[in-house]
Amino acid sequence: MASLTDVAKWIQASRKIIGFTGAGISTHSGIPDFRSPGGVWSKNTTILFQEFVDNYEDRVEYWRQKAAIWPAVRDAEPNNAHQFFVDLDRAGKLLGIITQNIDGLHERSGVDGQKIVRLHGWMQEAVCLSCGTAVTMDAACERLKDEPAPVCEQCAGLLKPATISFGQSLREGDLSRAATLSTKCDLCLAVGSSLVVQPAAGFPEMASQNNARLVIINNTATPLDRMADAVIREDIGTAVEQLKKAMRR
Repeated sequence: MASLTDVAKWIQASRKIIGFTGAGISTHSGIPDFRSPGGVWSKNTTILFQEFVDNYEDRVEYWRQKAAIWPAVRDAEPNNAHQFFVDLDRAGKLLGIITQNIDGLHERSGVDGQKIVRLHGWMQEAVCLSCGTAVTMDAACERLKDEPAPVCEQCAGLLKPATISFGQSLREGDLSRAATLSTKCDLCLAVGSSLVVQPAAGFPEMASQNNARLVIINNTATPLDRMADAVIREDIGTAVEQLKKAMRR
């Protein structure tokens, strides 16, 4: 297995890097890892997409859950791992980022938004499922005081946070863009993802199968460790700082 120094050399030599990021990259920004024991998902009933559409009570519960976590997402600041991708972008090395995260921290960090594929959507907006009208999440949450399951003010359609729910299909355009990035890159940095959620986790594997080097940076084992060219099993923030030092050397 390759060393941290090897990874630093690969990054320095590459001009077609993609990032694949999961919840672990944002925990140092105060965003909870929803899947972990004691996390949000373990404490709340999961509302499937069709349940949201079909049942008013489920919509109320869904909005309650989203409103509860929105302040943490809204107020979070990008950390050194997000900044690492900004540095790659400014150096002309970053082809794009495929992210599972809904927090919008890659955008806020300064990465070119056109290079970011939000596989699971984001929380900054709520969107009408009928006409597509978007409103800010702050505006939508403000309405919850009088309207526990708000509807679109334009067409009275169902208003839903712009995240992908369980049972809701990922957007074809996002899947297509992610596949293109995965087949064109020469280096894939998978950072802070358990790499178990499909179809998202298939993209680092796709990159590897298309002859890109795969580097996994995560503090726990993943199913793709066996095919990775390098695995850095470390706290994300610490691993990024070590990698930056190795690149300077």
